[in-house]
Amino acid sequence: MKDYIIRGMAAGNEIRFVAAYTKETVETARKIHNTSPVCTAALGRLLTGGALMGAMCKNESDVLTLKVAGNGPIKSITVTSDANSNVKGIIYNNNVDIPFKENGHLDVGSAVGRGMLTVIRDEGVAEPYVGQTQLISGEIGDDLTYYFAESEQIPTSVGVGVLVDRDLTVKHAGGFIIQLLPFASEETVTKLENSLAKVNSVTDFFNKGMSVEDMMREIVGENVFDADINIEEPLPVGYHCNCSKERVTKALISLGTKEIKSMIDDGKPVNLHCDFCNTDYEFSTEELVSLLENLQPQ
Repeated sequence: MKDYIIRGMAAGNEIRFVAAYTKETVETARKIHNTSPVCTAALGRLLTGGALMGAMCKNESDVLTLKVAGNGPIKSITVTSDANSNVKGIIYNNNVDIPFKENGHLDVGSAVGRGMLTVIRDEGVAEPYVGQTQLISGEIGDDLTYYFAESEQIPTSVGVGVLVDRDLTVKHAGGFIIQLLPFASEETVTKLENSLAKVNSVTDFFNKGMSVEDMMREIVGENVFDADINIEEPLPVGYHCNCSKERVTKALISLGTKEIKSMIDDGKPVNLHCDFCNTDYEFSTEELVSLLENLQPQ
C-alpha cells in the first residue's frame, strides 16, 4: 500500500476527517536521520500529524510548522508541511533508548516528556499565525488533540501511529484527524465518542490488512452512523525536502559580502548542511569569489 491521504465527511456531514497511510514517508525519515525505534515512532507521529494538518490548509501556498519541545531525552522535533502534504522533519536526539511500556509499546511519551507544542501557520500574508499549548502526554496524538481544543476551539480527535518492525524498519504508519462541525447533534457527539473509545491504535487497522478508507468506515462509517462516509479523491503524501544548491546559495548571499570575503580569505571550501535531508552543499573558493564578484557593484 503506497502512502496517500484522504479527506471526507461523515454522519450526514456533521463530521469531517482527514486520514493517511504514511509508512514510506516515515521510513524515509528513519533512513535519513538514522533513528532508534522510539525516535522513529516520535518523529513519524509528528510527520503524520503534519501531513494531515497540511491537507487541511486553505491555500496552496500555505506552510505549516509543528515544533515539539519537551524535557525528555529527545528534546525537540520540528516538522514542516505544505498544503500538498509534502513533509520533512528534524529530531534533536535521534538515538534515544528507553524501556518499553508495560504493554510492550514504545514509550514515546517518556522520550518526548512534558513541554510545549508550537504550531506556526504561514499563509504568506502579514505575520504567520502562532499557536502554543502544553504537551499533555508527549504521545503526539493526545497533544495535537489538546492543541485543537485549546488553541483553535474545535472538538477534534487526532490519532497517529507508527509500528516499528523487528528489523527496526517501519512496518506501518498513519493517522487520522476527526472534527465535529458546529451543528453536530448530541447524538452524533455521543456516537463518535463511543466509537473512538473502541480504537486501540491506528496501526492495528493496518496490521489487519485494512486500508485508510476501511479504517475511517470502521470509526465513522454506516456501522456507527446511519449514513456512509463521503470521500474525496486520494492525494499523495511523502517526505520531501525542498533544499537545493540555488536555495543554499541564496542563504549564503544573505550573509553579506563581508562574511563571504572572510570565507574566501580562509582559502578553504565552505560546506553548508541541510538538517532536514542530511545533504551537504560544498562551495569552492572559486565559487565564493564568483559569488562575491556578482554581488559587488560593477
